[in-house]
Amino acid sequence: MRIGIAIGDLRGPTPPADLIGQVRMAAELGYDTAWSSQAFGWDALTSLAVAGALVPDISLGTAVVPVPQRHPLVLASQALSVQAATGNRLTLGVGAGVAMMVTSMYGLPSDRPATRMREYLTVLRPLLRGESVAHQGELITASGRTEVPGAEPPQVLVAALGPAMLNVAGELADGTVTWMTGPRTLAEHIVPSITRAAESAGRPAPRVVAGLPVCVTEDEAGVRGRIAEQFGLAGQVPEYRAMLDREGVAGPQDVAVVGDARAVARGLARLADAGVTDFLAAPFGTVAEQDRTVRALAGRT
Repeated sequence: MRIGIAIGDLRGPTPPADLIGQVRMAAELGYDTAWSSQAFGWDALTSLAVAGALVPDISLGTAVVPVPQRHPLVLASQALSVQAATGNRLTLGVGAGVAMMVTSMYGLPSDRPATRMREYLTVLRPLLRGESVAHQGELITASGRTEVPGAEPPQVLVAALGPAMLNVAGELADGTVTWMTGPRTLAEHIVPSITRAAESAGRPAPRVVAGLPVCVTEDEAGVRGRIAEQFGLAGQVPEYRAMLDREGVAGPQDVAVVGDARAVARGLARLADAGVTDFLAAPFGTVAEQDRTVRALAGRT
């Protein structure tokens, strides 16, 4: 199981120098991937272009970029620009977005997310290969092409939790990215569902990137309490709540990987045993706690 590190806003407000420092530290410690999430600050792809251009020797990924507010031609151009700027190290993780945010913040429809994602990917994948598209579908219209010299098509992962979206990810993408999803749900639901879909479509075994807060600490109860406070509202989002209910836990604090070094190692082993191919570690806590966690996890890379 590969181990990557979250950079940027998922770890708290991050000035440019700190963002680059997080990527540089991850590269120096031997982490596989620096993952950037789209939140309310840094643009995920821009942050990777900025930091990745300055820091070699580490893969880069978005986990994830919501697609409702990005036309496929726009996203293809952004992703290929990052590829060209960073020597083709990008994995493009995309998602349908949290429904209540898509509707309330952007005024965009959020119904039929799996249908929308299926049509979106049928347009996006050819664009990433530099092909022309002329698509007039039920939900998307796109005509044109994107060409960035030196850019290769990145792998595409889809944030998928429910059965319909897992089918889309298995059939049309290279894998999935999850968040707030525990090892039992990964083993019994996520991994077998997307694997069956990929096999049925004649595709290779999918990547399964599992993202969770992580903290190496002697104060497990205190840290879990702080995670409950910080991520409590996110844990009530229907998409995540469904996965927490499958896991049989109260909230995000219960699926976070928290404890001393041995406890965290056991948590990573459970994820690997569940079929996770990539662990996206989101270091939690103060700057000092995050630094300790990043350094401790480096021994597992």
